Formats: sequence, structure tokens, C-alpha cells
Amino acid sequence: MFKPLEIFIGLRYTRAKRRNHFISFISFISIAGITLGVTALITVLSVMNGFEKELRERILGVASHMQVSSAANGMSDWQRLNPYLEKYPQIEGMAPFVRGEGMLTAGAGVSGALIRGISPELEPSVSTLDKAMEVGALTDLHAGDFNIILGQELARRLGVRLGEKVTLVTPQASVTPVGVMPRLKRFTVVGIFAAGMYEYDSALALIHMDDAARLFLQPGQVTGVRVKLTDMFEAPYLTQLIVQDLPRGYVVTDWTRQHVNFFRAVKTEKIVMFVILALIVAVAAFNIVSTLVMVVTDKKADIAILRTLGASPGRIMRIFIVQGVVIGAFGTLLGVIGGITLAANVDVIVPAIEQMMGMKFLSPDVYYISELPSEMRWSDVFRISALAFVLCLLATLYPAWRASRTQPAEALRYE
Repeated sequence: MFKPLEIFIGLRYTRAKRRNHFISFISFISIAGITLGVTALITVLSVMNGFEKELRERILGVASHMQVSSAANGMSDWQRLNPYLEKYPQIEGMAPFVRGEGMLTAGAGVSGALIRGISPELEPSVSTLDKAMEVGALTDLHAGDFNIILGQELARRLGVRLGEKVTLVTPQASVTPVGVMPRLKRFTVVGIFAAGMYEYDSALALIHMDDAARLFLQPGQVTGVRVKLTDMFEAPYLTQLIVQDLPRGYVVTDWTRQHVNFFRAVKTEKIVMFVILALIVAVAAFNIVSTLVMVVTDKKADIAILRTLGASPGRIMRIFIVQGVVIGAFGTLLGVIGGITLAANVDVIVPAIEQMMGMKFLSPDVYYISELPSEMRWSDVFRISALAFVLCLLATLYPAWRASRTQPAEALRYE
């Protein structure tokens, strides 16, 4: 008795038994459609967030959050960067590196490779390569021993295993009495890593940075310094600060620039998937239109009586808006509960389905990410639930307006 008239009658129409069971069926379909649409949106976006996070961690486990290099072709005094970089608490680790390209040969196997000279002691502070080692360890790289660590696919392509020899041919040439000859150096394979990204596993080779500097004719120099941050998303902002703080002649880049096309493609794919799945919610939401139109037709006599008792067209309109909003809110709530439950248990549900069906959705022989990762973000949940609720609200406006335009005399003529 203390409820406003619109809410009281709207809720009564929602829960009352209707003479027309088809209307009840359409209402159930509307709620089920909204529930499934919201559940699918939350689950799919959570899985895509998980894939994006997994790929980002794998890429940045080998690449760097930030890189400081010299505008010239080498940096002989990289230690002088320490005072400038150490004052930033966001910086977690720093390590010098030497970068070059070459061709690796072993027997009949030949493959181009990206050569990275590293400091075995400092490299774990900026990458996860030490944790990605299949055999061997980064500490097996010693200056002057000319040892090498290969990516898993690169080693497979060359057909080499631990302890075997590979020959590195570099673009730099040596002038000899018989003419210009390419620079060759034999290395011993002391380790194999599997970073989980084909780009790195098939093309990256690690050697000691002192050996790399000698091999690429840069003795005592490094290409630059790789930097790891406590929060990778602060990289663009921190890059601007460091550029202004460093002396002239240094170049600072971050991961958002180095891999901008890849992450832009992932973001575009997420937007497209959101739009496609949102259409499912929209179709379900606009089923409310047909439900309320039939309810309005069924309740014309009630509307006419309310109008003769003094109810304004605005009140009549709000009665049916309440009914549509209740259907939409109930469907959205069920969808949010279902989506959160699925997104939080993807790692349990998917293996159970795979075991039941006797198949693997993401075969490890084909995909490097063989498990479905999931990262539910509350911002996505709020955005999806708000979208579903707004669509449901919009769907109620036309039927409610039609109800408010009902003329009592016309509605009661044949009663």
C-alpha cells in the first residue's frame, strides 16, 4: 500500500497469472535471451582478456618493457645511465644487451637468427628467459667460451641438441689476403628455451654480450639497456619523463610502440566481438517489445478503467515501463551471475568438457597457448550489465507509449 501506483500495478502485471499463456512464453524467452546474451558477453570478453594477458606476458617475457639506446651505433658507457634510471621507483630491473643478426648453420640445417648478447647475471631481472629454459641455464654462457642458447623451434630446424656445434655467419666481413670473407664462428649449444611464442622460439639465439660485442665488431660496447617496470602500463608515461631527464643522444622506446600493431589488432578484435555479442542482447531485449505490445492489447480494459479513475497517460506509461524493466533487470541479473560463474571457472569447465568429448580444443601440437585463460574484469561486467539494462529500458518505451495513448471509450466499447 505504500508503493507508488505505477510500481504496484507494474509488479502485479509481472507476477500475475495471465489468461494468455503465449505472452508468458514470450516473456520467458525474452528473459532467457537476455540471460544467455549477457552470460556469453561476459565469458567471451573474459577469455579474450585472458588471451591478451597471456600473449602480453609471453611477449614481454622475452622483449622488454622499455629500452634505452644511443642515437649512435653503440653505447660504451651504459653504466652512466644507472643514476638516471635508479631514481625511478617504477623501474624493477635493468640489463645491457647487444643485438645483431646472422645465419646459423649445422650440417644441412640453415636458418636466419636474431642474435642477442646478454649478461647472464642481469638478464633475469628484465625477462623470464631463465624460467623458460628447457635444458641448460643462462649461467652456462661464459665470456670467451662462445656458447649459445637456442629457441626450441630454431634448434629443431637446425637439428641440434645440447652439446653440439653450430656455426654463426654474421653480415660483418673480414678483409683477408685472399679477399673479403664473411665472419664465421663456431658455438657450442649449452641450452634450449621455449618462450611459448613462435616468433622468439624460431628465431632468437642468446650468447654472452662480450662474445657478441667481439663478433659484431663492437668491442666494449652494447646496443642499449633493457628496462623492466613494476607496472608495464606506466611505460608510455615513464618514457616521456626519462627522455626529458636523460642527456641528449639517447633514445627511449617502450613496448607499446614496439608491438603497437599486434596489440591494436587484439583490441580491434575485442571491440568487434563485443559488438557482435551485444547484438544478441539487443535482439533479446527487443523481444520485450512484442511481449509488452501483447500485454497492452490484453490489458486494454484495465487501462481504460484506470484512465476513467483519473490515471494520467504518464502513469499508464510508467506502469508498463516498470513491467519491462523488471523483465530486463531479472534477465540481466541472471546473465551476470551466469557470466561471472563461467568466467571464474573456465579452467575447470573446459577440461571437463574436453574429457567428456574426448578431444582437445586447443591442441598443444598446434597452439602455444593450449589452455583457455580467463581474466574477468569488473569494468567489463558493469559495462555489459549497463548496456543490457539500457537496451531493455529502450525496448519498453514504444509499448508503454502505445498504452498511454489508449482511449477509454474505444477500449470499453466491446466489453
